[in-house]
Amino acid sequence: MGIILIMTPAICWFFTLNNKEVRTPLNKIGKMIHDQRYYLHMMGYIVIITWKSITDKLNEPIKQSTGHWTDWVHVLEGEPTYWIQQTFENPFLTSILNFHYLFIYLFLIYVTTVYFAYSGERDMTDKVTLNYLLIYAIAVPYYLFFNVEVTSSWIPGMKSLLYHDGLYTAFYVSHDPLDNAVPSLHVAIPFGILLLNWMHCRERGIRVRDWPHWRYHVFIFANTILFIFSILYLGIHWIIDVPLGMIVGGVGALFIHQIQPRLRNDYGNLFEGIDKKRWANHFLVEGVVTILFVSLMMGAVSYQSQTNDERASYRLAPGESTFEIIQLVQHNEEVDITITNWHDSDNLQIILIITENSVEQMQNGTINWQELSDSWAVIEAQPNETLQLQVIQPNVWHIVILHHSGENDSGVMEVKVENDYHNSEITLTFAYLLSIPSLWITAWVIHRLWRMKKNGVHWLTSKPSYVWSANHESE
Repeated sequence: MGIILIMTPAICWFFTLNNKEVRTPLNKIGKMIHDQRYYLHMMGYIVIITWKSITDKLNEPIKQSTGHWTDWVHVLEGEPTYWIQQTFENPFLTSILNFHYLFIYLFLIYVTTVYFAYSGERDMTDKVTLNYLLIYAIAVPYYLFFNVEVTSSWIPGMKSLLYHDGLYTAFYVSHDPLDNAVPSLHVAIPFGILLLNWMHCRERGIRVRDWPHWRYHVFIFANTILFIFSILYLGIHWIIDVPLGMIVGGVGALFIHQIQPRLRNDYGNLFEGIDKKRWANHFLVEGVVTILFVSLMMGAVSYQSQTNDERASYRLAPGESTFEIIQLVQHNEEVDITITNWHDSDNLQIILIITENSVEQMQNGTINWQELSDSWAVIEAQPNETLQLQVIQPNVWHIVILHHSGENDSGVMEVKVENDYHNSEITLTFAYLLSIPSLWITAWVIHRLWRMKKNGVHWLTSKPSYVWSANHESE
């Protein structure tokens, strides 16, 4: 918090040095927040934090049905991220990128809203706030139904430089499922900001380079490039996550760019120009597209459910360790854990432990198995053996640490882990419902672009369609 309090005014001051007249005096900040209704933006951040918390609680219980698609991505992409990590790895770079990945990412989301508000850019303040709120919402169905494990869980020998690192481990276990690699929001959200900046300037007939906030735009761009390198280097994302993140960011930015003038009533009332016929047109076209997306998700779930027994959860090199997170349970709840060792000759060693008790044995992307096994009970699964564990202790995060006990020439060990939270049907239904906003937003963007092309309207136009030229289709 101290760093945030120092950096926020410093960022606002530095990037307005060449444009001091746009600064909001300190004694007028309260009036600005009231007049521009920026209190709604603050409430929006609370909404998305709650939304993320709900999504994370759904992720683990539905995995028995949704499975993951990591093997497909691995076949498509191979292991170039492993080469990137091996080529550039050093402790100093890891420390810098860990901090950048966690703190600067969160700070960038927050400070961008503050910066544009402070510099009098009402429209951009709206847009970058919506960028965070809606891009996360757009990513929800892909995280829940098209799950891809992080690279360090699947590529043998690749280190988890962020997630296996002391206090970072405890933080991410309790705040992030760690297994949602596609798409990357560390790419989607800053890319969305860059695209919103560009569309904002382009629609107004100016070059981004001539925009008063050009330097801040470059600042976002530089951090985006660093995020791309970080997510590959730290053992988190696959290369395919980068373009997919850009697509998610692009859909969100297009929606925000087009809808923000309506939300601000720049062209009359919020629903100005929309009659029953136009409502029906939206409902029909966007409803059909949304239904198609839902059908695709249901098909993916059906396929995963039928083939789940054939798909490993983790792949370990000899001597390597990783862990599976067990989601927090409440009183009178339990999680049944099934672990199968698919290796033909070597034992899988297992420790079930409270997360905080493992922090000292996780440093610089590695798990010190020797120290852990000296202090905690080790369970062994023989080759092709299945073990059953259970967690009933409430309000405490647990992890199941998995260790390949073989020698260097024993090959990759594949491990199957299934967690039964005993509420998968309820959570699966809720996951479908939570995905509807994302699917509708995507359908709306597709419908909007089609109508603009049909009516000869430039795709960057943010005016509501009822104010398009005469005889053009209305909303």
